[in-house]
Amino acid sequence: MTTKSEQTREALVETALAMFREHGYEKTTMRAIAAEAGVSQGNAYYYFDGKDALVQQLYLRLQAEHRDAALAAIRDGAPLADNLCALWRAGIDVMEPYHGFGSTLLTTALQASSGTSPLSGASAQARDDAIGLVADVLERSKGVPGGALRRQLPMLLWLVYLGITLHWVCDDSEQRARTMTLIDGVAPILARMLMLARLPVGRGLVADITALVEKLAPTGSLPTALSEPASRTSSTVRTEDD
Repeated sequence: MTTKSEQTREALVETALAMFREHGYEKTTMRAIAAEAGVSQGNAYYYFDGKDALVQQLYLRLQAEHRDAALAAIRDGAPLADNLCALWRAGIDVMEPYHGFGSTLLTTALQASSGTSPLSGASAQARDDAIGLVADVLERSKGVPGGALRRQLPMLLWLVYLGITLHWVCDDSEQRARTMTLIDGVAPILARMLMLARLPVGRGLVADITALVEKLAPTGSLPTALSEPASRTSSTVRTEDD
């Protein structure tokens, strides 16, 4: 049974997300959210310390929806390029209702000190969930390299997805056609590049990439992804390096 406290919290989240979509991030205030949800401003701050905390709820909700959509779309043992396309297309589809909000949030989220930045400490749970989803997709795909690169690949591919998301925010084409074209082009290119990691000619490049990531690790932005291998699923691993 849902408690009154849970109902109030959910009402604030739903109200905030609706107002973000309609008015944008900057024009939406905690006072307005509280008034629309029918609670006092003080009560609203009891549950959430500001708009950034409500944005984090959006991140978590989108990530949960992305996981459901992506895991339904990818295929066990499919080529990595195909599953990456499915993963990233599912993410764009889930985010689409918030496209207008994304553009208003962008200027805030790009600030390193912002709590809405995907690299911020406040975003750690949503970030770990997103990287974990990539790890699951890798586990279910073929053509995935092993070794140090494999351990860091979930985070690296998540960073690629951040770039795709930035393109999506700025994409005014019908049904985000340009973003879908970008996904369909980038996924096979990345998959072919990763295949080079299995060849002597690619080992130097792999070493450079992993060394760079290790140097970045002390910043603390993505410690979990850097220190733990992808192992979230217990299903059969279909890679060519096993």
